[in-house]
Amino acid sequence: MNRRDEHWDEADDLAVTTIRMLAADAVQEARSGHPGLPMGAAVPAWALWSRFLRHDPAEPGWPDRDRFVLSAGHGSMLLYALLHLFGYDLAASELREFRQWGSRTPGHPEYGHTPGVETTTGPLGQGLANAVGMALGERMLAARANTPEHTVVGHRTWVLAGDGDLMEGISHEAASLAGHLGLGRLIVVFDDNDVTIDGPASRSCSDDVAARFAAYGWHTTRVADGNDGPAVIAALAEAAAEEGRPSLVAVRTTIGYGAPGVAGTSKAHGAPLGDERLAATRAAFGWPAEKFHVPPEVGKRCAELAARAQTEQFAWTDRRRQWVQAHPELAAQWDPAAPLGPPAGLAGWLPVFEPGTKMATRKASGIVLESVATVFPSLVGGSADLAASTNTTIPGGGDVSAADQGGRTLHFGIREHAMAGVLNGLTLHGGFRCYGSTFLVFSDYLRPSIRLAALMGLPVVFVFTHDSIMVGEDGPTHQPVEQLESLRLIPDLAVLRPADANETAACWQVALERAGGPTALVLSRQDLPVLQPPSEDHPIGRVGARPVWTNAREPEIVLAATGSEVALALGAAGELADEGVAVEVLSVPWREQFERALATGEARLPDCPVVWIEAGVPGGWQALARTGDAVLGLSRFGASAPGATVYAELGFTVTAVVETALRKMGRERACPTS
Repeated sequence: MNRRDEHWDEADDLAVTTIRMLAADAVQEARSGHPGLPMGAAVPAWALWSRFLRHDPAEPGWPDRDRFVLSAGHGSMLLYALLHLFGYDLAASELREFRQWGSRTPGHPEYGHTPGVETTTGPLGQGLANAVGMALGERMLAARANTPEHTVVGHRTWVLAGDGDLMEGISHEAASLAGHLGLGRLIVVFDDNDVTIDGPASRSCSDDVAARFAAYGWHTTRVADGNDGPAVIAALAEAAAEEGRPSLVAVRTTIGYGAPGVAGTSKAHGAPLGDERLAATRAAFGWPAEKFHVPPEVGKRCAELAARAQTEQFAWTDRRRQWVQAHPELAAQWDPAAPLGPPAGLAGWLPVFEPGTKMATRKASGIVLESVATVFPSLVGGSADLAASTNTTIPGGGDVSAADQGGRTLHFGIREHAMAGVLNGLTLHGGFRCYGSTFLVFSDYLRPSIRLAALMGLPVVFVFTHDSIMVGEDGPTHQPVEQLESLRLIPDLAVLRPADANETAACWQVALERAGGPTALVLSRQDLPVLQPPSEDHPIGRVGARPVWTNAREPEIVLAATGSEVALALGAAGELADEGVAVEVLSVPWREQFERALATGEARLPDCPVVWIEAGVPGGWQALARTGDAVLGLSRFGASAPGATVYAELGFTVTAVVETALRKMGRERACPTS
């Protein structure tokens, strides 16, 4: 959007003070919160929302709206004040209930909870990475949907970030990637107040932030006085005019501006002002004693701005209608207003692998991805510099680059944390189903973003390969031991570890059909025996487990395992069968779902001992195990040696499984092996 109304008048000053006092009142009412950022950043926030941000409070989900991300989510009352003033569905009563149970004004912004909130923020730096994903989504969708005659995708992504956001490592990763991709419609307003919780930011950080971002390939500008409205407007206009590079607008502000005795200090950051200081602040601003006061002039100005915004939304709706009429086939695929889901008949596009052969599940995953991608053009993703190992390149899809955003394969570089944050933002933007990949051991690097994907219910697929101590020679630094169990602790994250190629296809189907949360696909580096495909009687998505071998209707022992340990269980089952034991092998690719099915009665275990087998920390399996069961796990780190050697030396052998099973049955081995 071009610069609007450079003139700064009394109504602007009133609006700024209204924002400041709404924030101070809400924090005081809640007896907790962060008044400092809203009071300090009110001028740049108002300048942005009143002059530049394209949004329609009556249609918060307008597809071509500008996105505003409050990356410094602790300053949530800044956002809530703006949403309230501009007429979003956020009544004054909600401001009075700030941080209270059931309110629409939680302590940090939550996606899907408050109208107008674009992403869940609070963990610093995450919002900035999400915004990079949103800006990337805009460019990628524009490359697909726009025509010379019709622009149906053409919005900006705006971020308000603080010192803490820009110190976090994820901000370095994400900003570097944004500069590399030339995301010119991304603008970050840096609330440069030089204060952190412990005191002046200069105690711990002396970066030249503008120089740093310039080195990343960003356009940068500075505003010396964050209370100078016209100067802020001019800087934002300069940034909005820059199409070839993302922009950083560093605005020097005063945290807690107007609050006597604490303004400009860390004391204004995260605590109520207190009754006396709040009264003194009112006096300093000439503000009435009425709490949550909104002057009529401010209400009128915001209503006028909202009406203007609605006019833009109406114009876009008409433009989109003309686009749909002129390009029905294009609209059928890339309509930004259409809901996104997997293609109908997805199961029919899944490859079936030949039982009795061998294949690493990471390789099978690549074959599945290639097949599904042919009928699911919205599926995009990539890796953190490991595409050849994780098999996550879409053949013929092309690379996404600064010169061409029409590709399907994203190259995130060695930036695992930002990769996940960007994927979250790309998913939030809409128009794409996203996946990203790395080795399982590096899932720790991106865990905070996985957690937020789960918290927001985003259907991102995280592909993790090299899933166990069978990684081998790279040693314990690269051999995941605790990661599987750690990931299973995240609510609403589906952790799927298929036993073979056919289960891998079934797990991809589960991941792509999930709408309420992310999925972790955990895949092997080494070849595994290919088993019969899952049957309709034992769907992984509903039950989470399936029997893969048995020699009796009523087994005496069950060997239950995940991933590569299913092959181990099958080997042990053969030897047990040779000794006359009735045995069943159970593959449990989705343990959490299996536990739910057991709890509801949809699944059941035979009335006999179970040996649970997984090459990882055993705590979760021990919790699942019943009296009389056994757990074969790993309570130590691995070692550097060929994978099969490490596996055997750490106790994952057919002999160990057989002897454990017999011991649980109270039997001795009839034909002991050497």
